[in-house]
Amino acid sequence: MILVRRFRVLILMVFLLACALHIVLDLLPKLERRAARPSGEPGCSCAQPAAEAAAPGWAQARGRAGEPSAAGDAGWPNKHTLRILQDFSSDPASNLTSHSLEKLPPAAEPAERASKGQEPGAPRPRDPAHKPLLRDPGPWRSAPPPGPSGDGSLLARLFEHPLYRGAIPPLTEDDVLFNVNSDIRFNPKAAENPDWPREGAEGEELLPTGEVALDSYPNWLRFHIGINRYELYSRHNPAIEALLQDLGSQKITSVAMKSGGTQLKLIMTFQNYGQALFKPMKQTREQETPPDFFYFSDYERHNAEIAAFHLDRILDFRRVPPVAGRMVNMTKEIRDVTRDKKLWRTFFVSPDAPQQDTHLATGQAAPSLKEPTGESSSFPSLVPLEEAQVLASQIGPSWTLGTRARAFWDHEEDYVLMAPANNICFYGECSYYCSTEHALCGRPDQIEGSLAAFLPDLSLAKRKTWRNPWRRSYHKRKKAEWEVDPDYCEEVKQTPPYDSGHRVLDIMDMTIFDFLMGNMDRHHYETFEKFGNETFIIHLDNGRGFGKYAHDELSILVPLQQCCRIRKSTYLRLQLLAKDEYKLSLLMAESLQRDRVAPVLFRLHLEALDRRLRIVLQAVRDCVERDGLRSVVEDDLDPGHRTSTER
Repeated sequence: MILVRRFRVLILMVFLLACALHIVLDLLPKLERRAARPSGEPGCSCAQPAAEAAAPGWAQARGRAGEPSAAGDAGWPNKHTLRILQDFSSDPASNLTSHSLEKLPPAAEPAERASKGQEPGAPRPRDPAHKPLLRDPGPWRSAPPPGPSGDGSLLARLFEHPLYRGAIPPLTEDDVLFNVNSDIRFNPKAAENPDWPREGAEGEELLPTGEVALDSYPNWLRFHIGINRYELYSRHNPAIEALLQDLGSQKITSVAMKSGGTQLKLIMTFQNYGQALFKPMKQTREQETPPDFFYFSDYERHNAEIAAFHLDRILDFRRVPPVAGRMVNMTKEIRDVTRDKKLWRTFFVSPDAPQQDTHLATGQAAPSLKEPTGESSSFPSLVPLEEAQVLASQIGPSWTLGTRARAFWDHEEDYVLMAPANNICFYGECSYYCSTEHALCGRPDQIEGSLAAFLPDLSLAKRKTWRNPWRRSYHKRKKAEWEVDPDYCEEVKQTPPYDSGHRVLDIMDMTIFDFLMGNMDRHHYETFEKFGNETFIIHLDNGRGFGKYAHDELSILVPLQQCCRIRKSTYLRLQLLAKDEYKLSLLMAESLQRDRVAPVLFRLHLEALDRRLRIVLQAVRDCVERDGLRSVVEDDLDPGHRTSTER
């Protein structure tokens, strides 16, 4: 009995010692900053500048030109504080424990005014010539629209159309995600981080001197700063195109598995401290979802994530974070840089297999082929490339169709069917498809995937997760309420936040977006908590789109058919994209052509976009015939119009 009591006392002492050590470690940085202050400067936190109190890590007190750096500059951005701007989790409950830093503490406001010679109680002066917020700088709006330059660019002509040139309302302090002063300058030298990689050519590591202008901020940070109440990014923000290039070229310095989720996803950290979510390639472009597959059991497609970003931008929603494709070296860029032991242990080399290369050219008869299993398959004579790819995938999931041609779609070149042998593979840990039977293998160590830029971290910009009212039951036999109740929308419109504002119209936009992709897996969506209910919804997790090109899942359109509501701007853009001069499939093909893993979509998926667009327009026409134009189409183009969804 005495031994048990002694053991309990020992455990309690160890616990108290750990707590004390944790408290000491938390206080050390504050004590160091206090010791570094000049002797005449008060040490209380109330004397800190407001920006420092609001965002202690990167929005610190700014030095004036010609003045030496203050001791407080030690708090300028460093690796840790820059990485906290990004979100590591998409779990629905992940934002419950985060804390927002979007507003300044009350004690910081008088301190900042006192430092400028103003009375603490005096009203803040308003200078109409000064822009206190870092919103959307003027040069960004005058930049050319995304898309290849030249008069022949269909994308360039689309983005010059009046429907794509409407301005958002003037932004106030409550309309921007981060209230950052426009004259703040980034000083990496003061952060005691002399090896900050400058944005520029790949491999270039120039040491910046003095202050760095806003344009020299990392592109992922410029993307975060540009988020506002009305859009995730502006139409002609050059940081988005630059960020897409970064996603495909920045050096990967760290890799870890993403916790949660049904399938394997990796968090990749770049040399400039930006981060992205990596989804590896699991299926070829041509493989369709089997008709008997449960919609929740399908693979997530990396190319669907890429295509979703481009489709979202062409529809002018701009609610999908930037996504780009990339070829990743599994050895140098994943295995050798990961500190995740669970991920590292799942790497292996695939066993040898009989190598049999068969050359296929258009007009050339191909002999019978034998798989490692001994089963034989044969290609017919006159094999176009697209048919050869489909046949190769039917022979075996491990067989690939290689090419010695530079042009991937050139039918006049020689194509090679290659069996797997000595490839680097891994499978990681997740709820589904993380086993040796579903391993991800390179060719031999190169794997294709998508990289989606992270949103700001939840500790700086809390997000609220909402259950989609038209969420599927995810049950093999039961149906959701909306599938059996034709008047379900009326019930939704009486429930907050759908009883006021424009949230129902946002759901209709998302419905059209999902139907065009064929995405049946929209169970939740998110919004930025700072903006309340009067803001856009974020279109995250689009990996189960573009699974079938021969089938149109009409059940995805049920919200539009039940509610019969649509924005006028959305309706006019859909009508524009249905015209031959602005054909949606051609615009998507041109936009996707610039990605590093192009072609991103199979040709039949592009054709399906045009077919589904016509179905959406017909559904809207049916609603107009039944309820009238004024009741169905919400005029959001009139500047004086206040959007209301109350019916």
